[in-house]
Amino acid sequence: MSETLALLKDLIRRKSVTPVDAGCQDVLVQRLCKLGFKEERLNFADTQNIWLRRGEIKPLLVFLGHTDVVPTGNQEDWDSPPFEPTLRNGHLYGRGTADMKGGIACFVIAIERFIAKYPNHQGSIALMITSDEEGCAANGVVKVIEVLEQRHEKIDWCLVGEPSSEKQVGDVIKVGRRGSLCATLKIQGIQGHVAYPHKADNPIHNFAPVLNALIAEVWDQGNQFFPPTSLQISNINSGTGAENIIPAEVEVMFNLRFSTELNANLIKQRVHEILDNYNLNYVLNWRLSGEPFLTPKGVLIDAAHQAIKTVTGIETLDDTSGGTSDGRFITPTGAQVIELGHLNRTIHKVNENIPVRDLEILSEIYLKIVENLLVK
Repeated sequence: MSETLALLKDLIRRKSVTPVDAGCQDVLVQRLCKLGFKEERLNFADTQNIWLRRGEIKPLLVFLGHTDVVPTGNQEDWDSPPFEPTLRNGHLYGRGTADMKGGIACFVIAIERFIAKYPNHQGSIALMITSDEEGCAANGVVKVIEVLEQRHEKIDWCLVGEPSSEKQVGDVIKVGRRGSLCATLKIQGIQGHVAYPHKADNPIHNFAPVLNALIAEVWDQGNQFFPPTSLQISNINSGTGAENIIPAEVEVMFNLRFSTELNANLIKQRVHEILDNYNLNYVLNWRLSGEPFLTPKGVLIDAAHQAIKTVTGIETLDDTSGGTSDGRFITPTGAQVIELGHLNRTIHKVNENIPVRDLEILSEIYLKIVENLLVK
């Protein structure tokens, strides 16, 4: 058994469903503090965060990850227990193998190997690990960054170990992400009997033309890095459950994944303009999950391309698709950020798994990236 596989198995056995860490961060501390990393716990509310840094000088390379995983769902649907790492047909099965304990195991081993080869390396290396990426992310990386910013501790390069790969490890790296803006709309009507609609005011009927206007709106055309902005309705709730009552209220939840052609304030303004055209009695609450970000071509992207080419022989694709990640909290500080990790085809699914051979491939890619950045 490789040391990478052994570490990953240890992490998978720990039932770290958001925001629980279940001792995963302790495992990393035990390994890395022996190599000169300084441990700093930055816990907020029910979230555990750790900042592990080796070195005090610039440039600073940070590996970013999360130990929390999504719930398993019905465990009877799994072919093997989700928190019991299981080898089958050359794959390792278990919750978090791809998203993203596999990434953590690979970059920890890569760091250990790098320090063994270059104990007096240039610059500094750090790990930022949270237990609240899969949840609301309110007390994780966003809070850690606030602490670092307050003491002017600046990150130069950040490598997020999220599962970015599609068909082969390293074939895709994420160089940016779309923004995510969530909304909860409540439209007030007047409850009444369905036989006397003139004595009531049906909020569902009032919302119907608004729904059409929202989904027909052309928000932008996207650009060379991002697809056009998309609005998707995720929930509509109304009624008492009775078939003869006009409801008093309808609640609608929707989300916009938006490009760098827009920002959250402009989207809010345009949505309110649409709603106000229909003389509605409404309340609209917003939650910004993250603004879009994009890392331009530069030192970090070049280092990743070179490493992937050296290890795998393939040319990697720079991409911005998918959901959000904690990288959105790092880019506003001025750091270059990319995401590079395992195959993403089974993330959040029953029987989540990765090919075992990919562990050593990804560890070697991470090692080469560190060498490209910190060995001159």
